[in-house]
Amino acid sequence: MNMAREKVLAIVLAGGEGKRLMPLTEDRAKPAVPFGGTYRLIDFALSNLVNSRYLQIVVLTQYKSHSLDRHLSETWRLSTLLGNYIASVPAQQRHGKDWFLGSANAIFQSMNLIDDARPDIVVVVGADHVYRMDFSQMVDFHIASGAKATVAGVRQPLELVKSFGVIETDPNDPTKITQFVEKPDSTRPLEDDPTQFLASMGNYVFSTDALVEALRQDEAREDTDHDMGGDIMPYFADRGEAVVYDFTNNDVPGSTDRDRQYWRDVGTLDSYYDSHMDLLRPMPVFNLYNEAWPLYTHQVTAPPAKLVRGPYQEGGVATDSILSPGVIVAGSRVQESVLSPNVFVGNHARVDKSVLLQGVRVEEDAVVERCIVDKNVVVPPGVRVGVSAEEDRARGLHVTDSGITVIPKNYKFE
Repeated sequence: MNMAREKVLAIVLAGGEGKRLMPLTEDRAKPAVPFGGTYRLIDFALSNLVNSRYLQIVVLTQYKSHSLDRHLSETWRLSTLLGNYIASVPAQQRHGKDWFLGSANAIFQSMNLIDDARPDIVVVVGADHVYRMDFSQMVDFHIASGAKATVAGVRQPLELVKSFGVIETDPNDPTKITQFVEKPDSTRPLEDDPTQFLASMGNYVFSTDALVEALRQDEAREDTDHDMGGDIMPYFADRGEAVVYDFTNNDVPGSTDRDRQYWRDVGTLDSYYDSHMDLLRPMPVFNLYNEAWPLYTHQVTAPPAKLVRGPYQEGGVATDSILSPGVIVAGSRVQESVLSPNVFVGNHARVDKSVLLQGVRVEEDAVVERCIVDKNVVVPPGVRVGVSAEEDRARGLHVTDSGITVIPKNYKFE
């Protein structure tokens, strides 16, 4: 089989509701949640695919998809002359009157896309993880293995086993999957590292005919959640046709030993916050500045960021921070924070260890500390937020278990 001639269709599962990210998902789908100043979560999956030279991509959407659809249409346009496309596809009730019942049902209801593209290989990826990955290396591994289904596994510390879908493998063949277990109490550690196990990354490679047959069988069953990880992969594992691709073996151009294996599921507010803090170290755990494997996103039309003196001549200062286009820090101090486009921080204000989304204004003498602040919020003069969890809860704001205060989009302070 000639690997270079395999035709690949990529399917991005972007229908996620993202309940654990509320209130950031109050008004947008989880893959459309802003990240890292100028990006949205889906940009990481799409950048990985196009850098892997997979340029026929469909994005399956469902929940509150307007901002996601707008982002895709404004940003992700490929050359139709060469037959390349990124197409946003909503739930269409092609089979019955149901919306997407699960990730497997989303693909089943979009079977016409596979019929039209007629690929040899289908790559299925999630839309809400932060990482770099060359999918062509995984596809080559899949073809060489002779398997019908391949899932990417990422090594995680054994104490996190209850948080992930766990891939269990044959002791005599560490690539062969014996079973998938969803969030078990324990699992057997890896042979080469007793402190780790393999968690599913939610990225799959399938031989097309085998995937189509598995989806049809899943659709006919009563006892199914129509889930790729919970139902389709166990189907292949039970038949001895599933293998795991160890993410450790993926070598992305331009990556460093420090960030090569970085992968974060930003499914909770705390993990969303922590992933932002990972960007800010002098030698970041995840490096946004890898020019050999660029991250693509919508280019905001805004002036450059600037640090200027306030009315009393104190300079604007920002340390260990990301400043997006349009940001103004005027006579104020910003530390260990991510400021998205068109954020303004006024005189004598302080922003510390926080994530501010587009258009946020922090007025003079205000303090924002350990906060996630959604779009267009104005923190009035002298207001302190993130300093006292009791005060913030009294305002009706959500405070996470680790003490991060979250201010929803368009929130108005009293």
